[in-house]
Amino acid sequence: MTGTLMTSAVTADLVITGGTIVTHETTIRAALAIRDGVIVAIGDEESMPAAKETLNADGMYLLPGAIDVHVHFRDPGYTHKETWETGTAAAAMGGVTTVFDMPNTNPPTGTLEALQQKLALADQQAYVDFGIYGLLGAENIDELQDLAEDGIIGFKCFMGNTFGNLPAPSTGAMLEAFERVAPTGLRVSLHAETASVMAWRYERLRAAGRNDPLAHIAARPAVVAIEAVSRAAILSEWTGTRVHVLHVSSADELRPLREAKQRGVDITCETCPHYLLLNTDDYDRLGSLIRVNPPVREATDSAAIWDGIRDGTVDMIATDHAPHTPEEKCNDNIWKADCGFPGVETQMPLMLTSVNNGQISIHDYVRLTAVSPARAWGLYPRKGALIPGSDADIAIVDMARKTTIRESELHSTSARISPYNGWEVTGLPIHTLVRGRFVMRDRQLVTEARGHGRTVKPLQKMPPARVTNADKTLAAELAKAPAKGRNEL
Repeated sequence: MTGTLMTSAVTADLVITGGTIVTHETTIRAALAIRDGVIVAIGDEESMPAAKETLNADGMYLLPGAIDVHVHFRDPGYTHKETWETGTAAAAMGGVTTVFDMPNTNPPTGTLEALQQKLALADQQAYVDFGIYGLLGAENIDELQDLAEDGIIGFKCFMGNTFGNLPAPSTGAMLEAFERVAPTGLRVSLHAETASVMAWRYERLRAAGRNDPLAHIAARPAVVAIEAVSRAAILSEWTGTRVHVLHVSSADELRPLREAKQRGVDITCETCPHYLLLNTDDYDRLGSLIRVNPPVREATDSAAIWDGIRDGTVDMIATDHAPHTPEEKCNDNIWKADCGFPGVETQMPLMLTSVNNGQISIHDYVRLTAVSPARAWGLYPRKGALIPGSDADIAIVDMARKTTIRESELHSTSARISPYNGWEVTGLPIHTLVRGRFVMRDRQLVTEARGHGRTVKPLQKMPPARVTNADKTLAAELAKAPAKGRNEL
């Protein structure tokens, strides 16, 4: 844990003293030195180099900044809901130092042109570091290789409908897309719900006059996730494509996840705070505010997901940060309420409260929010670790600090509506540093840090891709076609 990359004769930019450094395995009371955005020394305070600035973190814990692999910042195209500036400001206030943004913007991030447009916006506005997902769909299969080479963090496949109404690819299109992605080694994140089942049930329920909040669960029973996860795992196993299942919401989908992991499939998964902390008992209180895809389910589902966290089936916690205006969220007809709500700012205080309540350890929290995401996307130990040589992405938290979540204070300024409004929490990030720079200090956003965020890309720290059945891909079969036929494709 202790170490150094510099001699004491060299001046550091910042030395943090008095704090307790937390990893996924241990805690150690130590000082930490930063230079040029990188951690350069950890050890006794007396061994630290001279510094331009010092910070006394006595009584506080230094955690690797959270990596939220699932946010929707709505920019471009839906900036009345969220922008890169407001979304990453919320992240900074929540101790999140890296975010991965989803492609269901307008235009969708399915072409090089759309990717460059989004990167330019993020470069100008972001407080924290970011990765950009490329869309994986039937309509842009020929764009996948170019996107992979141009710096995306991975691909996103919508197997079921959600905001933006991007069409779900057929299983045939998914298979061909997986065949093309597998050699790149990039991970495909999956909205794993079966579109056809949901569409059928939605139409039947709506026609019958079921407009109540619980009708949303009736339209998307757990079987849609069981089927979609199982199908995606089979395609992953067949092609060798790395996959990640987003927002696990039910006890039942843990079974195909466990089975796939036991078979050696490179499959990871996440859950979100709302699937751990809310359940059907909250529908009457929250009404349409609770509508999210996939839906919040029964208390027994929450309990099973907690068990999945403890036994390692669930690899990480993300937020599915999905902001909408209050007007778009509140409707007596559940089908007319937009799905999702902000989460990137409230995740850490909510989950640190769970640490204080004994539901998980602080080491589990670091594993779930920093180490596992960094490893799954090839960023570790540059990201997700507090060791010499790592980026100085740090959340300095007060585990005893109490506060009340108030939606009126959220930094997603156009989407100040939250199912956690009024919740008392214990455990709060006090300072957030991204590559050694304060982006939040003493619970205040450092507005001068706007534009500090930089794009992150997989750093080839994962084993090489393991392509399987390469001789059976559609491309291999098409190559056997007569020249005339190939030219007409």
